[in-house]
Amino acid sequence: MRVERTEMTIYPIILAGGRGTRLWPLSRADKPKQFLPMQDGGRSLFQATVGRHDGVEGVAAPWIVCGVADRFQVSDGLASIGVANATIILEPVSRNTAPAIAAAAEAIARQDPDAILLVLPSDHLIAPDAAYFETLKSAVAAARNGFMVTFGVQPTHPETGYGYVKAADGSACGDSRVRPVERFVEKPPLEEAVRMAADGAFYWNAGFFAFRASDVLAELAETAPDVAEAARRSVDEARAEGDAIVLDAAAYAAAPDISIDYALFERAKRVAVAPITCRWSDVGSWRAYWETLDKDDAGNAVRGKGLAVDTRDSLIVSDQADVVALGLEGIAVIAARDAVLVCPLDKAQEVKSVVAALKAGRRFELLDQSPTVNRPWGGFSSIMNGERFQVKHLFVAPGKRLSLQKHHHRAEHWVVVRGTAAVTVDEEVRTLTENQSTYIPLGAVHRLANPGKIMLEVIEVQTGSYLGEDDIVRFQDEWGRA
Repeated sequence: MRVERTEMTIYPIILAGGRGTRLWPLSRADKPKQFLPMQDGGRSLFQATVGRHDGVEGVAAPWIVCGVADRFQVSDGLASIGVANATIILEPVSRNTAPAIAAAAEAIARQDPDAILLVLPSDHLIAPDAAYFETLKSAVAAARNGFMVTFGVQPTHPETGYGYVKAADGSACGDSRVRPVERFVEKPPLEEAVRMAADGAFYWNAGFFAFRASDVLAELAETAPDVAEAARRSVDEARAEGDAIVLDAAAYAAAPDISIDYALFERAKRVAVAPITCRWSDVGSWRAYWETLDKDDAGNAVRGKGLAVDTRDSLIVSDQADVVALGLEGIAVIAARDAVLVCPLDKAQEVKSVVAALKAGRRFELLDQSPTVNRPWGGFSSIMNGERFQVKHLFVAPGKRLSLQKHHHRAEHWVVVRGTAAVTVDEEVRTLTENQSTYIPLGAVHRLANPGKIMLEVIEVQTGSYLGEDDIVRFQDEWGRA
């Protein structure tokens, strides 16, 4: 397998996996926070990360590491911001950051062993300033000289939810912007966090890194050889699939589920920290999100369909219903189509207890699948569910089509509300336009396609004894799912 060689030497490696639910109910297993439209203009954190280093000298096209289930969210996110030259590495099984980074380093090092990797989590918010880019330049220089560089953030308050890194005296490579690391500290108790925030030598460990591809592989061979070996074998046996590289499943599954901090940074010798002072957040809770937003004179941040009346220091987020907050203070109101969270902002870190309660009650429909589900051809939103029926809103992108398929337990009615549909039912192919409809009998082989230039929108009514998404037999599929 070959990767395209470029004269540029800095490769952004964007980690876009993860199934976090800390921003429930909007974040779900199938749509983690990095893909939510949380930025101005409806951009996601993932899209902001991809565009952060546009125009920086020496920076190549990005490499994205994500799970198989997120491939098309990644592709759609890239296409919508005009990025066509990214390389996508697909993890066949979920692993932590060390295997993901090692696999990307292995793939790139085979063509460009001196490449500098700039590893970026896709779910963090960074507002880079001029000083950030100067620090980035210094960090890259230190990486070229064999240092493993982590970026640190000057603490603005005692924070018990972050790890810390203590900088030693002196500088790395003679540059005061990069300092050797004395030690790493796990998430501390409050008393310790207060002391470290006031110390001046401690920084929040921001979770993004710079190092040379060959160096990180050599270090991992010493500090976590099972990670390095799994990465090597998974790339050896990887296969190309469209615009993606699919790592070998058996080889990658052999990697331990370990973070790059544990596997490398806390064990390696030449480790440095590059402090940044610009605004940074891991957006790890609804309070953290509120802190990143512009607010009105009363301290309220409103996103979507919300209105604050006689309310202070609160967060209102709604992607569907009109939400009115009256007489609240310090409250988060987060409304998804199928669930609403109301809690004090100071308890927003405890959303994990809500997720645990939903798991205990087997309410997996509120955890695993978001109301709007993306598919490679477009997606669908659930409108209504009942006994033996459900209603969906399908949207199919121009030139796209669903797989040729049939169902054993349900029939379907399709009504075109926008665009033009090409509908296959057994041997017949029909063209439907707005306000026209068709019926798909149970067991019929069928397909929906959009031959037009605008988005096709269809209202689908399913009826039958079982309506689960796994009642699909695919005969032809453009994305390897048949």
